[in-house]
Amino acid sequence: MEKTAFLFSGQGSQYAGMGKELCELNPASKQVFECAGDILGFDLAKLCFEGTDEQLSPTGVAQPAILATSLAAFELMKARGVAFEAVAGHSLGEYAGMVASGMLTLENGFRVIKERAAAMQECAEHQDGSMYAILGLASDEVAAVCEQVEGYVVPVNFNSPVQTVIAGETPAVERAVEAFSGKARRAAKLNVNAAFHSKLMQPAADRFHEAIQGIPFSAPQVAFYSNVTGEALEDCSDMPSYLAKHLVSPVQFVKELDAMQQAGFVNFVELGPNKVLTGLVKKTLKEANAYNVENQKSFDAAMAKLMAE
Repeated sequence: MEKTAFLFSGQGSQYAGMGKELCELNPASKQVFECAGDILGFDLAKLCFEGTDEQLSPTGVAQPAILATSLAAFELMKARGVAFEAVAGHSLGEYAGMVASGMLTLENGFRVIKERAAAMQECAEHQDGSMYAILGLASDEVAAVCEQVEGYVVPVNFNSPVQTVIAGETPAVERAVEAFSGKARRAAKLNVNAAFHSKLMQPAADRFHEAIQGIPFSAPQVAFYSNVTGEALEDCSDMPSYLAKHLVSPVQFVKELDAMQQAGFVNFVELGPNKVLTGLVKKTLKEANAYNVENQKSFDAAMAKLMAE
């Protein structure tokens, strides 16, 4: 039997209408949004199903909205009896992975993400940071250019062998983008208002660490692969400290995927809005099967392929 890992989407993947079809397919998926609304104090389902892209873009909405949609997809897969042996997420996606693996209850997952989003939003309002995806260049070449640029700019998301995201102080980031001209295939500005996963997020990490001290975490019931180490997380004894570090550490997604493949994982199913991670798996791993589940059509297609494996 081929081993299956569930992957969970990151921030920026949100879109108007997401999650609605999942909730129509499965009662437990609908309950995810109801739980989110109770914890957050606003109707997240209405925002996701009937709101605009603009209404979904603020960090305080986008993060719980993506978490809810990802977990709605997870509940649908669980209801259909799809087995999985590991979880991994891209940045924000680690929180859906924590709920799916049993590290956090559903309620505490939304409590934690509410605190994370608030801390990150406040931090963003007090910095001039930005992020760009550098396409068509190896990560070591991206790092070398960043080192030569005046000011603070660093690689923060190692997404695929030919896609690395840089972040830092906006003037330095823009100088780096100019330096990539003629070297990279393209530099694409990310729709974010801060330099996520860089040292500029340290105030958010400090606030977040303090805010979640009272929330209980359990050991994962399946392997949980970490953005910070790029490997299965072995020490879960101090998750508030891990998650604070996660906010200011690069996302080692390529390293994670390589480690999962070496551990025998063949099927990678992305649960949540859009299919960004599905594309990254296909660019990174040869011979891996990558599917996504975000609505009726993608669910039916993924199930057909998984049943045929």
